[in-house]
Amino acid sequence: MTEDKVTRIAREIYANVGGPENVLKVIHCMTRVRMTIIDNSKVNIAGLKQIKGVMGVVEDETLQVVVGPGTVNKVAQAMVDMVGVKLGETFPHADQGSMDELMAKTKADAKAKYNKPSKFKALLNTISKIFVPLIPAFVGAGLIGGLASILGNLVTAGTLDAATWTQIITVLKIIQGGIFTYLAIYVGLNSAQEFGATPALGGVIGAVSLLSGMDPNAPLKNVFNGAALSPGQGGIIGVIFAVWLLSLFEKQMHKLVPESLDIIITPTISLLVLGLIEIFLIMPVAGVISASLVGAINFVLNVGGGISGFILGALFLPMVMFGLHQILTPIHLEMISKTGSTQLLPVLAMAGAGQVGAAIALWIRLRKDKEFVERVKGALPVGILGIGEPLIYGITLPLGRPFVTACIGGAVIGALGNAGAIAIGPSGVALLPLIADGKWWIYLCGLLGGYLGGFVATYFFGIPADAKMKADNYEADGPQEIIEPTLKVQRPADFETAKIVAPVAGDVKALASVNDQVFSSGMMGAGVAIEPSTGEICAPVSGTITSLLPTKHAVGITSDAGIEILIHVGMDTVELRGQGFESFVAVNDHVKVGDLLLKVDLELLKAKGLETLTPIVIPNSSEYQAVEVVADQNVTQGAELLEIKA
Repeated sequence: MTEDKVTRIAREIYANVGGPENVLKVIHCMTRVRMTIIDNSKVNIAGLKQIKGVMGVVEDETLQVVVGPGTVNKVAQAMVDMVGVKLGETFPHADQGSMDELMAKTKADAKAKYNKPSKFKALLNTISKIFVPLIPAFVGAGLIGGLASILGNLVTAGTLDAATWTQIITVLKIIQGGIFTYLAIYVGLNSAQEFGATPALGGVIGAVSLLSGMDPNAPLKNVFNGAALSPGQGGIIGVIFAVWLLSLFEKQMHKLVPESLDIIITPTISLLVLGLIEIFLIMPVAGVISASLVGAINFVLNVGGGISGFILGALFLPMVMFGLHQILTPIHLEMISKTGSTQLLPVLAMAGAGQVGAAIALWIRLRKDKEFVERVKGALPVGILGIGEPLIYGITLPLGRPFVTACIGGAVIGALGNAGAIAIGPSGVALLPLIADGKWWIYLCGLLGGYLGGFVATYFFGIPADAKMKADNYEADGPQEIIEPTLKVQRPADFETAKIVAPVAGDVKALASVNDQVFSSGMMGAGVAIEPSTGEICAPVSGTITSLLPTKHAVGITSDAGIEILIHVGMDTVELRGQGFESFVAVNDHVKVGDLLLKVDLELLKAKGLETLTPIVIPNSSEYQAVEVVADQNVTQGAELLEIKA
């Protein structure tokens, strides 16, 4: 890259951030120029993205312009040279006392508040990570299922001919069942990924809850009350809990079982022990809860009136969350048998509409968080059709408070319900054809009221402060970052498969778990992350050092076969400016696999409140057929980590 091009990028960046006079200081990390901005209103984000050579923009506590490591150090240096300061120094136009200290304190306070540790927040964040990847499947299958429900209800009501439409409806339901019938398996897989267990074992634990091998004529018994266990008892939350236990058990097994026997003994014993716990403890506990809820619901129904509607409306969504709403089916059928309709189903459907209203309120209040808004857009149509899982698991439950306000807002409308359904089926708009005695308009008004109740309760009382802060101050614009080593080493791929060993010992994590979307989105390339247990970072291949920042927190190496590897130690560790890091190589050095590259003081990073999770990515992964993780959940330095297929 020529000097003129570097200078152009530097000048155009200044032109779109309000000039050097609107910048307090400039630093850079492996891929991004980081600027401390004085007045954010003067920044032209769209203009920055249009600069030739800029691959993305991230708005965080500093404004980050992604230009790639082959360019970033040159551009950052050109920017400070234009002002006459060194990297990291405060620009001379600024009052170093008041302005710098005020901005630093404000941003530090905001970040500290946003990142304030909380076990409850961590739990909700885990639930979000498990279910968010499923939302596209929820949306597609949910819309297909909603259409099937509407057609099926029209057939039941006599509006459509059964002979003509039954087979079409069956096909649509089969497609819908691909996700909803086997949701426990998908949740098991994702939970295992999140907790560090083997994904395939997590999927099996999820499948165990379906009791697929059980003879219905000889069901397993609940050890607490002798009742028969039913498939799905324990719900999705039970699956998540079981897989969490699996992750703990499996990690201990890996430590105790010899490596030569690990592949046989660990999965076998893990599945056996956790399968027994799930069948004879977790599912029976849920069964006791189910039986208790049936008794409570019967009691509430006997109370009658608006009180019944309010209580049932408030309890319905938590029941769906725990997979316990199916226990209401015999109650619905009994009411239809005796009275010709079930008034309970419309009441619960109207209460469930509170989720839709809550999602709309969140959309409006958190509209600056574009990623979140996209999730809401996808889940809303499915929720309107009466399929609430995407809204619950993907939108309101991960935030905590909106789930509660959705329940309360919908429950108020449930207290006013006075319509019956002649058959059972999905709720929402899809239930309209089944409303008895021409009272569909009452049900429709109730739905709209549920939307309004959930909206009002959430808009005014259900917006978490940290979510609002994230939307207002930490919005990200989806950077498209491309790795370009400082020293480009071009070599043709002359292998069929190649192994990348672990540069550091520790727990293996999915790249998606990295708390930086530049890595987690895969934009930097495929790979994996390791939560290091030691501070020694060694060469994962034999090759040439192509990138090494002055801050020593990241290093790039190109293998002798041409594979590019980037090792980025921790998150936001550039802020330490090299403190706690020691390097043992320089750019253009040739190293052998296992050679010491860096040493890092992990305890210092933790004391500074920085994450130590270390991504190992293949920036040129698009050149290969596949980049596969081959390591177990806990890896030693030098053990096989990734397999590259040319």
